[in-house]
Order: sequence, then structure tokens, then C-alpha cells
Amino acid sequence: MSEVRAPASGAEWAAYYALRWRVLRAPWNQPRGSEKDDLEGDAVHLMIGDADGRVLAVGRLHRLDDDSGQIRYMAVEPDCRGQGLGTRLLRELERAAADSGMLRTELHAREGCVPFYEKAGYRVIESSHLLFGKIQHFRMEKVLGG
Repeated sequence: MSEVRAPASGAEWAAYYALRWRVLRAPWNQPRGSEKDDLEGDAVHLMIGDADGRVLAVGRLHRLDDDSGQIRYMAVEPDCRGQGLGTRLLRELERAAADSGMLRTELHAREGCVPFYEKAGYRVIESSHLLFGKIQHFRMEKVLGG
């Protein structure tokens, strides 16, 4: 298993965004492009790949304000779940946030992912949006270093 790092080549960026789309958008018949937003250029992007160059897990961090950041677009290949990839990726995104002077991170977790984030030290703040009219999200936060 390779290290957690930013996509480096055009092919890695393509695979990075393809995984985000396949896991987070395609199951709800969302078009290509819906896996991106206006903050892509100002964000920290991390991935985990295997020795064959297959991208297995992805995630992104962007700054919300002077003290906080938001983690978004966390996705792990379905056949690779339960191997600790999401946990490794989340820790590195949190480290990047702390290294950038952020004191806390927040995210909007799909209902089924809330236990994963709670195990990682996040707490539910409130019920959030209903994505695609079907997927309940919860706003969660974590104080870094705490």
C-alpha cells in the first residue's frame, strides 16, 4: 500500500476524480462534473493508491475561515473498505489542517458514515442537508489536537 499523498500526474488526477464520481455521485445518477466544486484549486487533495497505480481512497480539505477547515469528498473503493484506508486518509487531512493553523475541522457526513467519524473523534452538531432528496447528512466537527 502506498503512502497518503496528493495526486501528481494527469492520470492520477483523472483517477482521483473518477473515484469521487463513482462512489459519491454515480449511484444517484449524477452527471460527471458533479464530483467537483469551485474550491478545487484552493484545497488540499490527498489519495491512497496501490502498487499498480489504482487509486483506492480520496479526500479533500479546504479552509472555511482562519481557524477551521472542511473535509469533503471522502471516498474509498467499495472493495477496499474496512482496511483502514479512510482512517489513514482522514488523519492526514487533519494533520494538513493542523499544519495550516486550523484549530478544528468539520464535515457533513452521510448518515451511514456517522459512526466512522464518531470513532475518529468527531461529534454531531446538527442534522444537515438531504443530498439528492435521499441521503441525510449530519454536520460534525472535531477540535484538532483535542
